[in-house]
Amino acid sequence: MPFAEFAARSFSAPSVQKNAPESSGVYGLSNAREWLFIGHGNNIRAQLLEHLREVGTVPSTQSPTGFAFELCSPGERMGRHRTLIRELGPRCNRQMY
Repeated sequence: MPFAEFAARSFSAPSVQKNAPESSGVYGLSNAREWLFIGHGNNIRAQLLEHLREVGTVPSTQSPTGFAFELCSPGERMGRHRTLIRELGPRCNRQMY
């Protein structure tokens, strides 16, 4: 199952600050055509802001324009991360693994 309660949001610092929680969960970066990267962390907002600052990483070279997230406990996070990668087939996760 793709992200629960999917709502695409603009991948920009103001949007991340406003919309991303400082909570445990999984997140995805996308463009208008496809999912680019699925990640996870203890603080979704901090992870997304870090991606915005990155230069030359696989996700940053794909120019993501949107993000989505799903809250989940630290114990559930890795399993959900693997499931989303398998279901959505994000370009960067395929290149990284």
